[in-house]
Amino acid sequence: MTAGYAPEAPPRSPFILPARPEPIRLNPAETALIIVDMQNAYASPGGYLDIAGFDIAGAAACISRIATAADAARKAGMPVLYFQNGWDPEYTEAGGPGSPNWHKSNALKTMRKKPELQGKLLAKGGWDYALVEALAPKPGDIVVPKTRYSGFFNTNIDSLLRARGIRNIVFTGIATNVCVESSLRDAFHLEYFGIVLEDATHAAGPDFAQKAALYNIETFFGWVSTVADFCGAIGQRPQAQSED
Repeated sequence: MTAGYAPEAPPRSPFILPARPEPIRLNPAETALIIVDMQNAYASPGGYLDIAGFDIAGAAACISRIATAADAARKAGMPVLYFQNGWDPEYTEAGGPGSPNWHKSNALKTMRKKPELQGKLLAKGGWDYALVEALAPKPGDIVVPKTRYSGFFNTNIDSLLRARGIRNIVFTGIATNVCVESSLRDAFHLEYFGIVLEDATHAAGPDFAQKAALYNIETFFGWVSTVADFCGAIGQRPQAQSED
């Protein structure tokens, strides 16, 4: 789904993004920013992740920083895309007992434990599935629905990016150790250069899950940077951000 078309921004020069394990040179015309699963399910009190017992205390700061990075990306002429995770209200897309997703999805497991939640968690059209209001797509942004952790599984994201000449993807969103890392890994295997803005992500689980995911990314699959460095590298002044 496309929210509309914005006028093209003037071309900008390549820039060097401070990152780990080393700085990386990016061309704005070949770079996109992806916002992963910033839905009520993952970032709002009363959403699936909160109900399932995961700590979402860092989600508010994450939302603010993603908004800052996305605004800077738009001003630089970079496409901004959203992944939106979930299934049809009957959960056919989630797979039955023959699917590992049926066994491992914490949303599906939570509904099996609490039948009164059936049809409410991550069901398309519901509040839980909806993107958080503070990160509503702007004209020109693209929303890509997905049914598994990786946004590259059975979606048209690869075609959308290649049609725009994109080679580099800046990742933000929730959860760092699940859908963000899964999507970045698949992007790596499709020959994209993946960068994650660590302070614009939040993990599902204890702090070591965040650290482990970032270690995996910077060591094996991509690069790790920050919102301030991203905004500064493309000549945008980041807004004041709240602390975790």
